[in-house]
Formats: sequence, structure tokens, C-alpha cells
Amino acid sequence: MKAIIVHGWDFNPNMHWYPWLKKELEKKGFDVIVPKMPNTSEPQIEDWVSHLKKVVGKLDEETCFVGHSIGCQTIMRFLEKEDYNGKIGKVIFVAGWFKLDNLEDEEVEAIAGPWINTPIDLDKVKQKISKLTVFLSDNDPFGFLDYNAKMFIDKLDSKVIIEKNKGHFTEEDNVKSLPEVLKEII
Repeated sequence: MKAIIVHGWDFNPNMHWYPWLKKELEKKGFDVIVPKMPNTSEPQIEDWVSHLKKVVGKLDEETCFVGHSIGCQTIMRFLEKEDYNGKIGKVIFVAGWFKLDNLEDEEVEAIAGPWINTPIDLDKVKQKISKLTVFLSDNDPFGFLDYNAKMFIDKLDSKVIIEKNKGHFTEEDNVKSLPEVLKEII
């Protein structure tokens, strides 16, 4: 099994729960890749999707994805464009979103704008996923909990798990490990 963990905006592979999950999956025999995504402070769709494509290589039923925040968007946009007719392994999204609220300023809104406003063909994404589990938090500062949960359920047949007080699932939210994510993968 191959697992690719795609970090979030302004994050890197050594932050939050990524090193913990990588180590735990490797103990279970997974080949784990946590790529450093390009220009993390100003992520752009095309750059992130093309970088992920280079990292992933060949998709198959042994490929598993874990995305965090904008990493979830990146995975969906990657799968939408991929010419692959099978179903990949499990996909786990942590703090995934379609809409965001409470962005700091106009600069951040300008960066987030294309990610929020450029549609994703979710039918194409759904065709390639065997199982999608989404972890959301009841106190995510970026809001739209009900909307995002409904979208994942209605459009991607996702299992949505709402955690208590995990914020955006970052170190600042005191989230350094996610055993519930590991359990969903294994």
C-alpha cells in the first residue's frame, strides 16, 4: 500500500500530525510520501495539482490519500483530472472544505478565491474513490461546518465524522496525532 499525505496551506510535512501518521503507517507496512507542496504561503491550484501528479505516479487500488484542509481540495482536483478508470484505496480528508469563512484579510481571500470558486467535477472524483471518510471539527475557525459536511455526504457519498473541539486539526489546536484517522485507513 502507498499512502500520500497532502499538507495544508502554509504548512509543511514536519508539522501537526503528519510525522506521527507517517510513522504509524510505515509501521503497518505502508510506503508513505508527505510531499512538500510548492509555494505553500500562496498555494495555486495548477501548481499543487501538477506537483501532486509528479509525486503520486501510477494510481491503483493500493493508493491511499490523506488530505488536510487545502490538501483535500488538491486531492479532489487531482483525481478529477486523472485519466484512471479504477477505484483507488481509501481517501481520508481532515478539515476538508468547499467554502471558508473568517479569512484574515483581503490577501488571504484573494488566495482562497480560486480554490473556493473554481468548480470541481465531483462525479469524476467520486468514480475514482472506493471509500471517503471526512473528519471535521465542531469548532473549525473557518466555519461552514454544516455546508461542507452536507456537500461531502451528498456529492461524494462520504462518511463524515464530526470531532469535538479539534479546531482546524493543527498543533495550535493541540492536535499532534489522529488515531481516528489511522483507524479509518487500517
